[in-house]
Amino acid sequence: MDNDAQLSERDRSPAPDKGPEQRSRSARFLAGPARLRQRPATLLVLCAAFLLLLSAFVAQPFLIPSSSMENTLRIGDRVLVNKLAYGFGGDPRRGDVVVFDGTGSFVHREPGENPVTALLRGAGAALGLARPAETDYVKRVIGVGGDRVTCCDKRGRIEVNGEPVAEGYLYPGNAPSSVEFDIEVPEGKLWVMGDHRARSRDSRDHLGEAGGGTVPVDKVIGRADWITWPVGRWTTLDRPRAFDDIPAPAGPHG
Repeated sequence: MDNDAQLSERDRSPAPDKGPEQRSRSARFLAGPARLRQRPATLLVLCAAFLLLLSAFVAQPFLIPSSSMENTLRIGDRVLVNKLAYGFGGDPRRGDVVVFDGTGSFVHREPGENPVTALLRGAGAALGLARPAETDYVKRVIGVGGDRVTCCDKRGRIEVNGEPVAEGYLYPGNAPSSVEFDIEVPEGKLWVMGDHRARSRDSRDHLGEAGGGTVPVDKVIGRADWITWPVGRWTTLDRPRAFDDIPAPAGPHG
């Protein structure tokens, strides 16, 4: 057979019928974009699940809802709450900024939120995208178990165990307190106050209630360690040195 015949024989069917193998390749080709479209959704779900687990056990973003901690924390700030800060035998210390559940100390009623709404809000709050629960508070620890906290001395300062506290973190122009008090903090409890004393509902406002305004240590969610948003306010929340010279509690008979 000459060359022309060979070419004619080979090229006689320029558009061969599609066999099973070619159809399989076409199906895989078409399925590829569908898988690619599914992957972002899957990755999004996995990332959200990871962040929720991280928020539940390690560190949780917390949206600041009020002005009670100004100027340390401002409305709209997002802080990262370290849930491991007290997870290995440590307890909150004077000067720590803590987030806690105020149920039973600051709040003595059950929240009336719809369960579905509460679930969605809780997920948003865990990611720092929504306001925290109405029972969650952020305050500064002023006294720990055994401390005697009083207000005020002749210069208007709060005293802890007889030692005045130089509260440089207070909102400018605020007095340490406009309410006089003298309380011995029970063991396992905390006396907490906001830095913007004129606008903070804190332990002082619950003196006549069960617990005397103190917060159980086991209700502390974690310690606020960092401001993460907005970018211009990135900083760590270090414990102030104002409490360095506070003596140990004298004890119940001191």
